Amino acid sequence: MDSKKEFFGMNQLHAYFKNNSDNCIDKWLHYFDIYDLWFRKYKDKPITILEIGVYQGGSLNMWRDYFGEKAQIYAIDINPSCKQFETENTKIFIGSQEDRTFLQKVRSQIPKPDIIIDDGGHSMNQQIVSFEELYGHVKEDGIYLCEDLHTSYWQIYGGGYKKSDSFIEYSKNFIDAINAWHAGDDKLKINELTRSTYGLHYYPSMLIIQRKAMQKPVSRRKGKMILPPEDFPAPRDKRRFFKNINKILNKKVKKFLGR
Repeated sequence: MDSKKEFFGMNQLHAYFKNNSDNCIDKWLHYFDIYDLWFRKYKDKPITILEIGVYQGGSLNMWRDYFGEKAQIYAIDINPSCKQFETENTKIFIGSQEDRTFLQKVRSQIPKPDIIIDDGGHSMNQQIVSFEELYGHVKEDGIYLCEDLHTSYWQIYGGGYKKSDSFIEYSKNFIDAINAWHAGDDKLKINELTRSTYGLHYYPSMLIIQRKAMQKPVSRRKGKMILPPEDFPAPRDKRRFFKNINKILNKKVKKFLGR
């Protein structure tokens, strides 16, 4: 199937899906634009991809068509029959995505992925365990994508609105983690996620996590201060801080001028 060109406003992935008559692909239609937005920079490059969830093998064919022959694709599924979809450049591991020992074994046998896609069983424990075991293995500047997060609201998958152990609620802690540099609170400490995560991008039913080595953010000012900072609304302590700084600076200037 040749879907290298976009047509009727569809990107390559959506076009492939639209024309697919081979192995089944089951996707929410808004996913294709999100995939293309984040994945297009990897096309036709020697990248490594790990997809959790093989199902009928259709998405593996779609990724191959999109990323090209230079991509090395790995996949995980619990169904032994999925092994039949393995090819020369697509290796499939059989096991459970909530089995930490199995995931650690997979991790030891594959290069650091540029992209991990969790499209597996969608239960809360599966998503959480997979993230905890695999996110640290993502390549610098790589992407971890977890999809079908609407199951966080479905009781049959262990979810429920505001349920503390749903993946959605679990992932909300990531927001605190990447901002821990500024917390000044012993309850929120800088951790490995703080040091290795650049961004969190939520979409309907999907979360994309950008992995990147991070250091404490730095703020600088450039240019002339025309108006006194203390003239602008700010918390009381901050206004006092500005006044104290100005007093210190004025004293230093006077001392320098010999006044």
